[in-house]
Amino acid sequence: MTRAERVGELIREEVSDILREKVFDPRIGFVSITKVEISPDLKNASILVSIYAEEKLKEEAMKGLYSATGFIRKELGKMLELRATPEIRFVRDDSLEQ
Repeated sequence: MTRAERVGELIREEVSDILREKVFDPRIGFVSITKVEISPDLKNASILVSIYAEEKLKEEAMKGLYSATGFIRKELGKMLELRATPEIRFVRDDSLEQ
């Protein structure tokens, strides 16, 4: 397992905890992190999320995630022992529905 894969797994666990325990946006309901893709230089991370709801609620959940991105990144920076916290972006993953 490469360092990027280990860091990606750690980010997945930590962001899941942050969403569950610290983000109180009602739009973010049934959101599950399916995978984290991180660049080899550890500067960018794409967090793939699966949302269990109808289409309109999925769009609202993504808006909630986008608005909480700064807060989530700040909290992630406190937990990770990295020189720099990666820039994060949330990407909707509909592969489980297909």
